[in-house]
Amino acid sequence: MNPIDLLAELFTGEGSAEYLGEAVTQAEHMLQAGALAEAAGAPPHLVAAALLHDIGHFHGAVTGRDLMEGGHDNRHSHTGADWLARYFGPEVTEPVRLHVAAKRYLCTVEPGYFRLLSEASVHTLKVQGGPMSPDQAREFAALPGSRDAVAVRRWDEQAKDPEFATPNFEHFRPLLESLLTHA
Repeated sequence: MNPIDLLAELFTGEGSAEYLGEAVTQAEHMLQAGALAEAAGAPPHLVAAALLHDIGHFHGAVTGRDLMEGGHDNRHSHTGADWLARYFGPEVTEPVRLHVAAKRYLCTVEPGYFRLLSEASVHTLKVQGGPMSPDQAREFAALPGSRDAVAVRRWDEQAKDPEFATPNFEHFRPLLESLLTHA
């Protein structure tokens, strides 16, 4: 199956499920993140990363949300990035891989960032290891792609608005098709 068609099915199928207690579905959340990146003038690879950042929560892609809901980190950032690497290059997959670490990083280096987190994000932050230590934050900041991951993380947190005029998946199809490295 064409990977973009597979992604479209995940968005319309599993994506229609509730999103860890947020006021939007999983798909709406991801579509909003992509739209926010696009509105910010982000380059195509970063729009794709924002759009696909939570793909690791889908059973059809990798492991699903079960462990996260049970109070264990399902490492959706890593499993999602690994799954996406079958189709996209590291410019898309690495911000996905690092977006959870970026939340932990921002909670350490930006006073007040923690207050921006939704209730669900506060819960998952605990499950994911809490804020980074200063040493961990320095190590994260030195990673290639850490800046892109921080950008994705900021859109991630903003993408939970039930009133947002959310584009559908087809809006992003041409962009995703242009970034495919393997089909």
